[in-house]
Amino acid sequence: MASPAPIPTPTGSVAGPRARLTVPVLAYCGILMAVMQTVVVPLLPDLPRLTGASPGAVSWMVTASLLSGAVLTPVLGRAGDMYGKRRVLLLSFGLMAAGSVICALTSDIGVLIAARALQGAASCVVPLSISILRDELPPARRGSAVALMSSTVGIGAALGLPAAAVVVQYANWHVMFWVTAALGVTGLALIRWTVPESPVREPGGFDVTGALGLAAGLICLLLAVSQGGQWGWGSARVIGLLLGAAVVLGLWWRQQLRTARPLVDLRLVSRPRVGLSHVAALLTGFAFYANSLVTAQLVQTPEATGYGLGLSIVQTGLCLLPGGLTMLLFSPVSARMSEARGPRVTLALGAAVIASGYAVRIADSRELWMIMVGATVVATGTTLAYSALPALILRAVPAGQTASANGVNVLMRTIGQAVSSAAVAAVLVHHTSLVGGAPVPTLHGYLLTFGVAGAVALAACAVALTIPGDRKPEGTRRARGRTPSVNDEAMEGA
Repeated sequence: MASPAPIPTPTGSVAGPRARLTVPVLAYCGILMAVMQTVVVPLLPDLPRLTGASPGAVSWMVTASLLSGAVLTPVLGRAGDMYGKRRVLLLSFGLMAAGSVICALTSDIGVLIAARALQGAASCVVPLSISILRDELPPARRGSAVALMSSTVGIGAALGLPAAAVVVQYANWHVMFWVTAALGVTGLALIRWTVPESPVREPGGFDVTGALGLAAGLICLLLAVSQGGQWGWGSARVIGLLLGAAVVLGLWWRQQLRTARPLVDLRLVSRPRVGLSHVAALLTGFAFYANSLVTAQLVQTPEATGYGLGLSIVQTGLCLLPGGLTMLLFSPVSARMSEARGPRVTLALGAAVIASGYAVRIADSRELWMIMVGATVVATGTTLAYSALPALILRAVPAGQTASANGVNVLMRTIGQAVSSAAVAAVLVHHTSLVGGAPVPTLHGYLLTFGVAGAVALAACAVALTIPGDRKPEGTRRARGRTPSVNDEAMEGA
């Protein structure tokens, strides 16, 4: 398939009644993608009974979307840079809606897992949308829009859990997937109606070998990380997968350096501004995800333990809701902070705020209001960090590679979340006590998890501070009468 001729200049052309809806429509799509990832969580305890499958098989309802999302995000990001971001965005959202319809029509665990893998394609929505916003919005609107788009991951996760819990508690579980299917079809219609196709393209052929190599390596890596607790970290399967991942990704790295038009420009990744931003994304993803995982388990722990609150899944979702609303409110604050001080400072501050939130969790995890305060502080720090990451990437890469570069950044967040899930499970499994004959994580186990996540957040802060300093904010240059160009942005990481 011949690649379209490149058009190197972003248009900044979003105008008119329909075009003004571009930002809220893309934000809606990002939130819905995150909701899709979390809707199965309230179902997991009941799915073995509902589907007749084992708990191990049911866990693949989460693993399948994680794996497909991690593999497809950089691949579809590169395809968007080459063939049109709006076109690929429609494809990924269509796959998500199709997966929801299939889940709504079946109770067969094999079909459900395959459908969830289809839904994972929507993970590329955020990097593609951020790239569209860079290409289409004028600089004055770009910062706040990108910050909001990046925050939709946390907003959707916080909104999706209580909404799904209500559906599961008061309706047939298939209704939940009919709802997400309807919302997905609505998103498709809104994208077609309001989102323009970006004229910025990256020339060259699609690196099929690189895509297959990256897919194989990531599947081996994430499969070992996500299933290590269940299969045993010393088992032959896990060790074999980790060794396979190391070999495949090593060969893939060599192939990418030798390819004229690689799937991932590793020379660009090797630039300190880009590479360190990816490391910070991995660490921030780890720190953020532990908050949701541990809070949900802690507040549902039986009251007989002396520290648990025994909340229902609906009440648990409501405990996380303030964090989602905070992310929505703080995204424009993050954008203004990045414009004034630079995204590097915002990223470092966000990571430090995450660490302070975990300090609150360690200080008191018995009172509900303190749990909610600590979780909300972590969410606030996540907003600052997640909003700053794409701003760093946009300033450091050429316009024609924004979708693929942000796709890699989102991939690093995903890997961080997968490692966080495995680490949390490992810590809590090794710190349990019997309550009513059943093993329950101890308070010490929860506090240790908070300590680990806080330490990782501090590491993210340290990495952020080593990123080369930002150039003058765009608004400063405009005040001097000069409009920033694509070449300015492309040379930023050089």
